[in-house]
Amino acid sequence: MKISVIGTGYVGLVTGVCLTEVGHHVTCVDIDENKVQNMRKGISPIFEPGLEDMMIKNINENRLTFTSDYKVAMKDKEIVFIAVGTPQSKDGSAELTYLKKACKSIAEHMTDDLIVITKSTVPVGTNEYVKEIIEKHKSNSHKVSVVSNPEFLREGSAIHDTFYGDRIVIGSEEQEALDRVKEVYSSFTLPILETDLRSAEMIKYASNAFLATKISFINELGNLCERLGANIENVSKGMGMDKRIGDKFLNAGVGYGGSCFPKDTNALVSIGHSVGYHMSIVDSVIETNDKQQRIIIDKIKDFYPDLSNKKVAVLGLAFKPNTDDMRDAPSIKVIRELVDNEAEVYAYDPIAEENAKVFLPGGTIYKDSIDETLKDKDFAIIMTDWQEIKEYPLEQLKSQLKNPALFDGRNCFNLEKVKESGLEYHSIGRPSIGVREDEEK
Repeated sequence: MKISVIGTGYVGLVTGVCLTEVGHHVTCVDIDENKVQNMRKGISPIFEPGLEDMMIKNINENRLTFTSDYKVAMKDKEIVFIAVGTPQSKDGSAELTYLKKACKSIAEHMTDDLIVITKSTVPVGTNEYVKEIIEKHKSNSHKVSVVSNPEFLREGSAIHDTFYGDRIVIGSEEQEALDRVKEVYSSFTLPILETDLRSAEMIKYASNAFLATKISFINELGNLCERLGANIENVSKGMGMDKRIGDKFLNAGVGYGGSCFPKDTNALVSIGHSVGYHMSIVDSVIETNDKQQRIIIDKIKDFYPDLSNKKVAVLGLAFKPNTDDMRDAPSIKVIRELVDNEAEVYAYDPIAEENAKVFLPGGTIYKDSIDETLKDKDFAIIMTDWQEIKEYPLEQLKSQLKNPALFDGRNCFNLEKVKESGLEYHSIGRPSIGVREDEEK
């Protein structure tokens, strides 16, 4: 099929490239001409493992093109995906400015009957609004059908999730449009759930809010385990063996971040407010996560009440491994607090350094390796569980530090191995290791 995808972020670009991989001809649209020029060369604007190789392959096979011109993008297209950003507004609701502009441009340049598929995460009822905007601005008699097709991609494994995810959700009031969209996905061997527009929109918010709830729950439980002398990893394992609960998203740590969970949980609360309903559980999830993101600072201050002139190594900055996304990363709050307390912060991330510079205090010093970051520092903090950090030898970590103390916000290391290393170690929801008597409260 001839398809256009509007927006080339994580969702739009991955969707467009993966559709070409199964034989569709796709034009990806972005208003940033410099970005478009780079993508034509196979240079991705985002870090996603395997994406650039797939881009280059399908560009060379003439199935994938890029443009900033809507007239070019819409010519002879039968299907268009909207995958523009819907960032969070000050009141927590989704900002739809980019979506409105995309709809207006679609209306002005469509050349045939069109199925508009919304991939962007939007408030319930938005797809009806999408159709209204396009109908209002189009100057022809072509038919417009609207389908909600929320995405469930994880940054860092988005290509895998596109081909091997749990389900494809499509919602519309028009069966003919649903059948056509099923044809788009016919090469994807995934179960397809057909539903109405509003239910499809809600499924996205409900899924992310529930996963965020599991994270906040296990983090609260971890904080309780610390106070009771229990080990949250053992508790999580025991819980996860219950098939009704499952073992996913039960890893205690410094909280969730990124572009989805914070935005979508806040948006769901805002959606509830719009119809006079208070989402008390989701509100608590958000509050718990806000506290959890700074819990590592509270631990540090228990042992280092005065942080002035302390040299601190921070390993990992992105909100999760295998991405350069810094949006709402827990490292931001931690590093800002360290700097506010006059500590010297030395930071390392294998991918996210450039993006981190936009979010972190100007005094942050960036290093090119774990070794450089650790050398002669007063203590170290782990904020992202990159594989190379998890595999870093504990004995080497201990020898690099001036004071061999590690605050692990991602529970990267086995406690028995930590004991063998002689390292002073503080993690989340587990007993501290190697604490000197004069440091204990």
